[in-house]
Amino acid sequence: MSVHDTRLARRKAEEAARIAAVKARGRVPEQCGPDIPEAPARGAFRLVQLRRLYPDGAEGYRVKDAGHLGRAAICNADVFDRMAASAARARKPVPLSPGQIAMGRHYRDLVERHACAGLRCSSIEAVRSGGSGQGGGFMDAVLRDREEIAWLHRRIGAGVAMAVRRVRPSARGTRVAIPDRQLVDLVCLEDQALSDVLRAYGWSVYGDTLRGLTGALAAALDRMTGPAGCRAIVTMRTKGD
Repeated sequence: MSVHDTRLARRKAEEAARIAAVKARGRVPEQCGPDIPEAPARGAFRLVQLRRLYPDGAEGYRVKDAGHLGRAAICNADVFDRMAASAARARKPVPLSPGQIAMGRHYRDLVERHACAGLRCSSIEAVRSGGSGQGGGFMDAVLRDREEIAWLHRRIGAGVAMAVRRVRPSARGTRVAIPDRQLVDLVCLEDQALSDVLRAYGWSVYGDTLRGLTGALAAALDRMTGPAGCRAIVTMRTKGD
């Protein structure tokens, strides 16, 4: 075999391996069934198994899979899923509590829904208006979302998650302060990892710096949730903090 043929065979093998790796990333697990197409561009995802209570006997109930034919669904993995996966690989606990993660996702969904409110004739409009056919219900829902977003912003506050000490610029380096609001928005809305946030602001991504930013994010999400839980606090937001 000539040198040209050897190089051609090697390139073909490398291309076949690359294509196989791309297809592997888009492979759907068997428990999801054949109806979900393989899509490498989908990115990372997690399995979601819907469960419900079904009657069991005269008075009892049993938890059973509620998906079509008992199959699982898939959901695109967000930054919180990646945090959990990274912690699992390192055999460490998840850095955020379930309540903090729920608040981060609630804030993301709320902001995205409000940003899409101006799309007339959209499915979002129909859902938020309750299908009544009246514009008042839709506008009331948009105003409620805007009010809750403003309330959550007040709960985050104007503090700083990572402050730069007052030292000479040569000693400070390229680091700049990371505000709490910016931290929450970068993680929850822009799906950025904490390490990416630290790099963008010129900070080290290891040791005390990463732990400090994680603690600041957790504290901000706790403030957004409030001491009595998200639902109880949201109903009181019009009365002031």
